[in-house]
Amino acid sequence: MTRALPGAELVEKGITDLSHGIESVEALLVSIGAPRLRRIGFAIPTALPSPEHRLYETLARVEPDSAHSRYNALLRRLVSFERAAECAR
Repeated sequence: MTRALPGAELVEKGITDLSHGIESVEALLVSIGAPRLRRIGFAIPTALPSPEHRLYETLARVEPDSAHSRYNALLRRLVSFERAAECAR
């Protein structure tokens, strides 16, 4: 059911990456949302430390000119997923 939620592909990949010890954009995003995702009922592995800064730095390394807008877009997708998951619960 969660696959139909907006941003589900990011959250699923982030959880998988965290469980395998992979630091990815998705894993950092899930680390940012870990407290709320856990309250909703998702099993989130240990979150990465300082995920907000690390996510922005990762995005800035790849495309510095669009890092800010990409960072905000990813956070909006995460919040959209969280809200939809709360409603679906």
